[in-house]
Amino acid sequence: MSVGGTGRHDETTPVFVISVAAELTGLHAQTLRQYDRVGLVSPGRTPAGGRRYSLRDVEQLREVARLSAAGVGLEGVRLILELENQVTALQSRVAELQSEVESFRAAANRTQLVVWRPQPRR
Repeated sequence: MSVGGTGRHDETTPVFVISVAAELTGLHAQTLRQYDRVGLVSPGRTPAGGRRYSLRDVEQLREVARLSAAGVGLEGVRLILELENQVTALQSRVAELQSEVESFRAAANRTQLVVWRPQPRR
């Protein structure tokens, strides 16, 4: 996504002001501020201190709202999000290691061992 021709943005680029993030998540702006205070989401900040939310932040806020609606308390939500982040990081590491193993296997298949046996002297 490009905004104003200034460059590329991905899902981690903080672009949404709090009112837009609140509208996108169906939450009140005060709720977003509370979630920021307790560490459930960490929006970017402008030089003046205003919050800017990324697409990833909006998705996380939606997950917080879903878990809260299911009756999970804020501390439980924080723990669930932390565990989900750990699982994601571990899955990424497993994929890296699998790729590395495949590279080693491919290299091993290309390498041939030649055994030299000297001829016995007569």
